[in-house]
Amino acid sequence: MEALPLAFTTGWASGINAYACVLILGLLGRFADVDSVPKGLTGNAVLIAAGALFAFEFVADKIPYIDSAWDAVSTVIRPTVGAIVAALVAGQASDLHQAIIATTGGVTALLSHFVKSSLRLAINTSPEPVTNIAASSGEDVAVAGVVSLAAFHPTAALIIAGILLLIGLVSVYFAFRAIRRGLARFRTWRERRSSPAAGSSAA
Repeated sequence: MEALPLAFTTGWASGINAYACVLILGLLGRFADVDSVPKGLTGNAVLIAAGALFAFEFVADKIPYIDSAWDAVSTVIRPTVGAIVAALVAGQASDLHQAIIATTGGVTALLSHFVKSSLRLAINTSPEPVTNIAASSGEDVAVAGVVSLAAFHPTAALIIAGILLLIGLVSVYFAFRAIRRGLARFRTWRERRSSPAAGSSAA
């Protein structure tokens, strides 16, 4: 079960920014010869795709309401990536261990995605974009730092990721009212964006 700490950490990171997680792991495996990084993440196609998608998310994640729309699209993607990366990390482990490790990555990614998307709804109740930019930039730095640490010191990274996940879950609990307001505003924003298209099609 040596892969379990790395699976948990990459799962947490995937729930925040799956493409950054894959890109950083791939670069570390490709250019830093980190043995714990699965070879499947170091190929040119994976690095190019992860880099392009990360660049898109880097911008979209900093725009109010666009970030929540992107979170909605990513609800399936991030936990899936977390489970896949964890399964690759498991390598030649037995079927049971692979299942445990993949499940750990997927469930952790789902929890961290829930934290991220919920807190973004709360942040979107603020009328200015500075908070979104600061939150997104902080997430990018945290993912890069924790994933890089996990490649060399997986147990230390596991502890940090666990603490961050716990803090996030507690924050969601205390920000519940703001999250509800943010969800209502997001629905209104989405309806306003879709109504012109509906009116033009009816004409």
